[in-house]
Order: sequence, then C-alpha cells, then structure tokens
Amino acid sequence: MDKKTQAAFEAGIKLGALYHQWVGTPISPETASSVEKAIENAVGLQPFVEEIKVSINTELMTLNSFGYSELAGKMFDVKITTKVGNATCIAQLQLENEYPMMKILEIR
Repeated sequence: MDKKTQAAFEAGIKLGALYHQWVGTPISPETASSVEKAIENAVGLQPFVEEIKVSINTELMTLNSFGYSELAGKMFDVKITTKVGNATCIAQLQLENEYPMMKILEIR
C-alpha cells in the first residue's frame, strides 16, 4: 500500500471509529467543550494522527427532561490530519444535507 493510500485509510478509520464510539454520549451545551477536548485527546493518541479538531453543534441538541441530550452524528464537525511517511491526508466529518458525511479534503 502506498503512503497516500495508507494516510487516507488511517483518516477514514479514525473518523469512523470516533463516530461510532462517541454517538450516544450524554451531553449538554455546558459539557460540549469538555467532550470535544476528550475526543481530541483520545483520538490524538492514535498512530499517524498529526492533528484533530472537534466541534459539536450544540444548537442541534434536544434536551430531555433531565437537562441533557445524547450526542448525535449530525452534531459533529471534525477535521483530522493523518501522516504516514511523507504523505498527509486531511479529512472531515460534517453534516451535509442532514446526514453526517466523511470525506477526504486533501492528500499530499
């Protein structure tokens, strides 16, 4: 596998794992920033991750009678940069047409 392909694979697998690991997490507008940081810190530990930025759209939260919501995929805006050798991939998880989509933004 060439380095560009591996960098793209690493970005995709990390976004997919992030999505499925964190969806359903109890969250509120007050705790969103700490959850963003927790995700960044956890995913950032993994091999080949150069940078990750997580934003959670709190406007899409519907609070239950206990005052919190559950994190949904549509709330994510994540940008990740992976690097394998001299190959770099920048990928994103973001809401598009009411569905959270993952896409490659750049490979170099």
